[in-house]
Amino acid sequence: MNPAGDVASQQAHLVTISTLLMLLIIVPVIALTVLFAWRYRKGNTNAKYTPDWDHSTQLELVIWGAPLMIIIVLGLLTWISTHLLDPYRPLSRIDEKRPLAADHKPLVVQVVAMDWKWLFIYPEQGIATVNELVTPIDTPIRFKITASTVMNSFYIPALAGQIYAMPGMDTTLNAVLNKPGTYDGFSANYSGAGFSHMRFKYHGMSTADFDAWVAKTKAGGGTLNRADYMALEKPSEREPVRRYGAVENALYTAIINRCVEPGSTCANQTMAADAARLRAIAAKKEMEARICTPSDTYAEAKQDVALASTSRKN
Repeated sequence: MNPAGDVASQQAHLVTISTLLMLLIIVPVIALTVLFAWRYRKGNTNAKYTPDWDHSTQLELVIWGAPLMIIIVLGLLTWISTHLLDPYRPLSRIDEKRPLAADHKPLVVQVVAMDWKWLFIYPEQGIATVNELVTPIDTPIRFKITASTVMNSFYIPALAGQIYAMPGMDTTLNAVLNKPGTYDGFSANYSGAGFSHMRFKYHGMSTADFDAWVAKTKAGGGTLNRADYMALEKPSEREPVRRYGAVENALYTAIINRCVEPGSTCANQTMAADAARLRAIAAKKEMEARICTPSDTYAEAKQDVALASTSRKN
């Protein structure tokens, strides 16, 4: 509820409006519960006693109508916000007053949730960091998120909502930071013994300061290659901030496809080989169905061709 980015600001507004709408029912119900308990207490002999009363059209309209209207409004608000704040949806504005220019490219940051630390790769800048995230303000950011072992959750409350990080998968979060400063980021999904210390600092700065930070990181040297990643992937807690001035090509792709270790087969290659094998089997069966033998009747041959055509379409 203390947003520093436009997405988080919209989410805070959504939480506030939803809470106020629900309070329209909660507050009167609580107040009337207390009032009825007091007014119709055993010691109040002046309270009107009507044991045969069982229906009031006006009261029924209030009891059912008010909650129904609030549910309709909440449903409409939820439907609109779900699409507007979809983490995969590219941003259309910097903030409430500034639309995003069509040629304003987002900064891509690749995020890897590890045991128990965070790895951030900047593919366009060719650098990487551990437990430190730095981005310029008023620049759309596109996070590409995965995990090295178990499912996790990437969350910077001041920037945007949380999104899950899963091994072998690539999730996306679009966000923008509008205020410079240092903010907290952490894991929002329990992932083992070191979960409590799986935190990092998020620094928002001007574009000029960000460029200077990138240049300083590059000058610091060090390359994050596959061997270094394998060592970094081992479980550890309270890892200090690390910076790498260079990153091996396609490292993030190898992490997603579970083939960082030398000699391992990438998941996308396995799936492509399986798909090619299935296509070859289907093509062979179709060809066999088209070949007539002396013992085939015309009706049998026609049926085989029809079955092969249906199989190909499916």
